[in-house]
Amino acid sequence: MEPYRIKVVEPIPFTTRQQRQEALKRVNYNLFDLRAEEVTIDLLTDSGTGALSAAQQAAGMAGDESYSGSRSFYRFHETVTELTGYAHILPAHQGRAAERILFSSLLEPGQISLANTHFDTTRANVELAGCEARDLPSPESRDLDSTQPFKGNIDLEVLRATLTGPDASRVAVVVMTLTNNGGGGQPVSMENLKQTAALCRQYGVPLFLDAARFAENAWLVTRHEDAYRDHAPRQVAEEAFRLADGCMMSAKKDGIVHIGGFVGVNDPELAQKCELLLIATEGFATYGGLAGRDLDMMAQGLNEVLEPSYLQERADIAGYLAKRVRAAGVDIIEPPGMHALYLNAGRLLPHIPPHNYPGHALSCQLYLEGGIRSAELGSLYLGKEDEDGNPVASAPYELVRLALPRRVYTRSHYDHIGDTLEKIAKDTHSVYGFRIVDQSPILRHFRAKLEPVPIAR
Repeated sequence: MEPYRIKVVEPIPFTTRQQRQEALKRVNYNLFDLRAEEVTIDLLTDSGTGALSAAQQAAGMAGDESYSGSRSFYRFHETVTELTGYAHILPAHQGRAAERILFSSLLEPGQISLANTHFDTTRANVELAGCEARDLPSPESRDLDSTQPFKGNIDLEVLRATLTGPDASRVAVVVMTLTNNGGGGQPVSMENLKQTAALCRQYGVPLFLDAARFAENAWLVTRHEDAYRDHAPRQVAEEAFRLADGCMMSAKKDGIVHIGGFVGVNDPELAQKCELLLIATEGFATYGGLAGRDLDMMAQGLNEVLEPSYLQERADIAGYLAKRVRAAGVDIIEPPGMHALYLNAGRLLPHIPPHNYPGHALSCQLYLEGGIRSAELGSLYLGKEDEDGNPVASAPYELVRLALPRRVYTRSHYDHIGDTLEKIAKDTHSVYGFRIVDQSPILRHFRAKLEPVPIAR
């Protein structure tokens, strides 16, 4: 059962199917543009959507709002330094700000960032720096049905080949995303992280963690990696941070806060560059665009997230939803992770071709039938078309991510999701495809306008 009791509640909205149909049309079928009061179950993201604990609320009330050198900063700094071991800690208002600060300071145009998988804003910030974001996912990740436990690993053979190949001089950084969000929420093993760190040291390339879900990765390591079964999640997390040269983190995930993040580095020269950019664009180095109360709540959340009882329940609730989804006749990326389930929309809707975005079609149908908001991770997110709208490249898989907010929904809410998917799975022929009518040059899935198109069967 949940290792907490509910102290504050918020009503959720219930709408009719007609209201949802009208809402979809009004927002040009982009779920990001829905009003929150039009959504019954919101699984768009687990970022900044968790419920704060009483201890976090109390810490926030004690926040020191001094512009420079606040008590809140020093509590935050002590907590993060103790956890990560990095010499320089810089707060930022969220993960993408941390990414921008780090990559703008670390990268030069024409260089390459390697990763197990870059997620959307990470890739965008690499590209905005004039660089190439190149993914090296593990071979096991290609089998969506495999239950191999560490499908989030980086491909060590390809990594070595890249670090010794013709592009070696252009490689500026290796990023390890824990857990691998773009790869189905799958964890990275400590053995894979150790070997990656050794390769990076051998070839003189810095290794950085995208640590947004470091605690969930640590928990899964203690469950599935024999050498760490007797370790506490905190021990695993501390070791992981110390294998890298630094990290960037959105604390809106495993900090369990509504806003916040940080950059951690060991290199003093890089730290100075990051700090100057932080001061110019985010705020002074001891608040980084955050209120003192946010720093205090983040410090408390970073401790709470490593409690085994919290992580156990987080894994259990994801497993519960996975059973309901499978029972509905919908396949997911196996094994289920902790922060999200990834529905195999391409398999469920084979009549919709990639250039008509089956993942987005399933997301829209989930909202239409059940008021459930989710996120597409398929060809709308990764695909490309020419000027005439003809497909040039499609995503390797057509997925829908159901991201699970922390300490927010109960099992009866997840039962509703299972019931809705079961209804869709029994009537897939009624699900339409889509086409883009307007899009932005980067991160198009956030702002794209679409319209439905009938699919011939």
